[in-house]
Amino acid sequence: MSYTSLKEEVFEANIRLVKSGLVILTFGNASGADRSAGVLAIKPSGVKYEEMTPNDMVIVAIEDGKVVEGKLRPSSDTPTHCVLYRSFAGVGGIVHTHSTHATAWAQACEEIPAFGTTHADHFFGPVPVTRQLTADEIEEDYEGHTGRVIADRFIRFGLNPAETPGVLVAHHGPFTWGKNAEYACVNAIALEAVACSAILTLGINPLARETSPAQLAKHYLRKHGPGAYYGQK
Repeated sequence: MSYTSLKEEVFEANIRLVKSGLVILTFGNASGADRSAGVLAIKPSGVKYEEMTPNDMVIVAIEDGKVVEGKLRPSSDTPTHCVLYRSFAGVGGIVHTHSTHATAWAQACEEIPAFGTTHADHFFGPVPVTRQLTADEIEEDYEGHTGRVIADRFIRFGLNPAETPGVLVAHHGPFTWGKNAEYACVNAIALEAVACSAILTLGINPLARETSPAQLAKHYLRKHGPGAYYGQK
């Protein structure tokens, strides 16, 4: 079976992360899934972005994380991606970065409040933060448990991953997702923007309040859902 188009899509998403300033050195990765084949394509571990080609993307089975195709080792975060694909049925692409402002919120273990319409255009409420992993979880299966604490955060608080396509992993960094790798990348760019804006907002007014539920809903729903009217058909 050929995975050429999936590899190209995931390669382009990874390169876009670098061009968008979300990734330095090799700190980040993007993946894309082929649900019908039960696989994902992901960046190889530790390979410099300027040296990668689409053919370097590694094909991995979503169910067990085993390499299906590729000569290089997949990203060390692959188990996290696999858990998220298994947990969030509608997700077709996942991105992980250590972008500066979103990572600052993650390291502070604070969710990003929905202060305004820029935030609401992509996230239907605050960007949540996970609990910290325990020492046993870190030792036993660090990357797998990272995915599990993300999924658990959404399950326990009744969050919809389609409406909140991103999360902050405590003391680690952001993960975003979407219907494919391109959309996951767009949400990573948006997350870094709202993380930066929120920090600046609190710098101007430490007592700033979130936008109203009415404005949050208006801006989110005019871009998303059956009644969306933003952009062209």
